[in-house]
Amino acid sequence: MSCPDCPSNDSSNKPSRRLMFMKLGVALNVVGASLVAVPVLGYVVAPFFKKQKNQWISLGDIAQFPIDETRLVVYQNPVKNKWDGYVADVPCWVRRVKEKSFQVFAINCTHLGCPVEWFPESALFMCPCHGSVFYQDGQHAAGPAPRRLYEYQVRLVDKDGGKELEVLGGRLPILTEPV
Repeated sequence: MSCPDCPSNDSSNKPSRRLMFMKLGVALNVVGASLVAVPVLGYVVAPFFKKQKNQWISLGDIAQFPIDETRLVVYQNPVKNKWDGYVADVPCWVRRVKEKSFQVFAINCTHLGCPVEWFPESALFMCPCHGSVFYQDGQHAAGPAPRRLYEYQVRLVDKDGGKELEVLGGRLPILTEPV
């Protein structure tokens, strides 16, 4: 005989301990996945909403660049943060070919990005890291570099009674870019 007022041993109404822990585990996994997914999604989507800030930047009066000479010049990258400090300084090699013809090269080797050095005695750019060599016009001469040096766009502008050399700066070159 069964007693209606007596406690029953039937546990079908109560959730089992195993089921409760499983639901708790699933909930914690959803929270953890959300905490990881939000920053990753922001990292992937953010470049589509950023505007490039390429600007023409003055490298100085053209009189400071003698014909057939290559000089190192440093300019401030317009795409920078307050905390960048000297990292926002972008060095480049400026070569004056003719009276009004200039070439401006990124300082980075196209192999792995090491800074190339200019050697006027041999009229070559050389990479100290892996031995890539480039001619004075930026063409690849030897070594593991896959292509020529990256060349910036330049223009001459009339300022204060003289001409200034300007470079299109802001976006730094990457190795996968076509020449």
